[in-house]
Amino acid sequence: MAAPTGAFVAKNATLTIAAVAYANQVRVARLVPEADIQTYRTLVPDGIVQDVDSASWTLELTGLQINKDGGLAKALRAMTPGDTVAVVLAPQVGEGQSAAFSVMAVPVPFGGEQGSFATMELVLPVIGQPVYTDLDD
Repeated sequence: MAAPTGAFVAKNATLTIAAVAYANQVRVARLVPEADIQTYRTLVPDGIVQDVDSASWTLELTGLQINKDGGLAKALRAMTPGDTVAVVLAPQVGEGQSAAFSVMAVPVPFGGEQGSFATMELVLPVIGQPVYTDLDD
């Protein structure tokens, strides 16, 4: 069997938050769905009924904590937690798909460990569902 095509390595990505590019400040940016699966088992051996609920999404970000003008940490810290922010994510520029969605701003860590880059790990709730656009059509 031939190897599948279309596998990719996330590189040269784009990440814009509130229309400002921040891809150079993060190393992880990924949309993660959570969907409950309901299962009902009946008395017969093949009597299984299943359904998948609508997904709720989060945006996971891991990156540098830049606390000056142009820094994502500073920009998010200036927002009120719960503010709605527009986001566009494309794991590869010009190829595959991009996703447009809105997230709620969350509190951002401040400070770090001596001798290490100050980083942040954030989980931002997505409002509604992401809208995907094909980039290579």
